[in-house]
Amino acid sequence: MAKQDIVMEGELERYLGNTIRELRRAHGLTIADISERADISRGMLSRIENGQTATSLDALSRIARALGVSLSALFKDYETEGGGAQLIKAGDSMEVARRGTRSGHTYHLLSYHQGPTKLFEPFLITIEQESATFPVFEHPGTEFIYMLEGRIAYRHGKTVYDLLPGDALTFDGNVPHGPEKLTTVPIRFLSITIYPEATPD
Repeated sequence: MAKQDIVMEGELERYLGNTIRELRRAHGLTIADISERADISRGMLSRIENGQTATSLDALSRIARALGVSLSALFKDYETEGGGAQLIKAGDSMEVARRGTRSGHTYHLLSYHQGPTKLFEPFLITIEQESATFPVFEHPGTEFIYMLEGRIAYRHGKTVYDLLPGDALTFDGNVPHGPEKLTTVPIRFLSITIYPEATPD
């Protein structure tokens, strides 16, 4: 095998590892979660994420299913030319499962494949029906919410904020937060979290 081919293989392994890690974190899943779902050992999955080993298409396919994406999604931006910009066209955002999903919340991730360190996460969140249960979130970093549609009472710590379209709320993600009351549905808002450093596995 030519030296150039070896270099290219190494680049692909690193790309796939970074992509799998970012998708896993976007879904709020641990290495143990994906290991169990994909029937791959934790050690092997860790080596794949760190670009330390090549893996078969069968294993990649099982990892993709465990992440809830197609196999082709793992290769989507490989060898994409450009200056590092990422365009997500309308309708192409990735729907992910998070704690609020069971409460009728829909999460669309508007940017992904961000490399080995997750710097931020922008979500478009839609709530189309009232719910008796609300998820409570805690995470590192600063979160910014911008209301697009509907009306929601949003709790941060001991304070509840009444949010209408055009309102913006910025807060510390380490303090427990989440919906308190769905005043007018459907509700749509942007939620952008800025992380101070890489999030733990």
